Amino acid sequence: MTKKIKTTAPVSSVGADGAQPQLKNHTEIIANETAQINLQAVQNPEKSGSGRLQTVSMTELYDTVYPPRTPIVDGFLYGGTYLFVGAPKVGKSFFMGQLAYHVAMGISLWDYPVRKGTVLYLALEDDYARLQRRLSVMFGVECADNLYFATQAKTLNEGLDRQFEEFLKEHTDARLIIIDTLQKVREVGGDRYSYSSDYEIVTKLKSFSDKYGICLLVVHHTRKLESEDSFEMISGTNGLLGAADGAFIMHKKKRTDNLAVLDVVGRDQPDQELTIEFDREHCVWKFKKAETELWKQPPNPLLEAINNFLTEDKPEWEGTATELAGQLTDIQIQANVLSRKLNVANSQLLNDYGIFYNNKRGHERKIILKRLEPKE
Repeated sequence: MTKKIKTTAPVSSVGADGAQPQLKNHTEIIANETAQINLQAVQNPEKSGSGRLQTVSMTELYDTVYPPRTPIVDGFLYGGTYLFVGAPKVGKSFFMGQLAYHVAMGISLWDYPVRKGTVLYLALEDDYARLQRRLSVMFGVECADNLYFATQAKTLNEGLDRQFEEFLKEHTDARLIIIDTLQKVREVGGDRYSYSSDYEIVTKLKSFSDKYGICLLVVHHTRKLESEDSFEMISGTNGLLGAADGAFIMHKKKRTDNLAVLDVVGRDQPDQELTIEFDREHCVWKFKKAETELWKQPPNPLLEAINNFLTEDKPEWEGTATELAGQLTDIQIQANVLSRKLNVANSQLLNDYGIFYNNKRGHERKIILKRLEPKE
């Protein structure tokens, strides 16, 4: 059986102009930055603006190729909007600096592979001198040219989204934006602690992250009251977590402990409970153990067959679903079923095998397969 490919090359992003990057070589990865993942890929102009409820049938759903979701950190962090929550001084900012540096450098975070890309870190409770001292202790003086910092930013109500758009125009490979902290960018109002206002602010952030295919990681504080469910310790209402794609909760038994538990929950990654230890000499978090073993998706016979079909001598293929079904002699499958299975498994084909897939409309529908990395 041919070994799967774990793609760790930089992922081409689309900035605020929303243009689709062209495939230039086999190391480029077409990711989810081309459109909003959670919206219908093809808008129906007859229904648009009519005031009618826009619907999509199950057949249309299966026959549509949606942009693939590629992780920022495999099995740990994906595109979307996530909360990173912990008590004050628990070590959140050190973890944010560590994560930002690893993504910018393309270095694995513990045993989690990282997809390299530009990172913007809004360190809104810091100043540049403190950032300089902290990062030099953590990483020495080896610099990441694609890691950017800002200590001041507008609120969402004042135009933070426009500031982000300008950054994305200038850095089209941006993958991750860290907001440290939520309180610094949220609007201040009399109902700021209501469910509706909490839900609304995260929904605004999520709309932006979905539109541009990036990850927004938002640092927030826990409430003072303890709870058996760590996610009930998020300061504010359930509206924050309800609107987010997931959350990370960092907590310690005692503030002076070096050990911390990191609870992870999300729509795209499996629930996890990690124990991590703070290295006070280098000010970085080290992995100790995981209470839950990371679930791995079982091999897909169809994707395995396509992986074997694309060889080093033939890294690209284009043709109809009927023609592809005829080429995959070990798989007995009807052409329409083949297309739908590939539409559904688009992300897995890209992330696990490094193969870009599209099913384009024309005089007749054509399947496009292209290996983006050398076969291992």
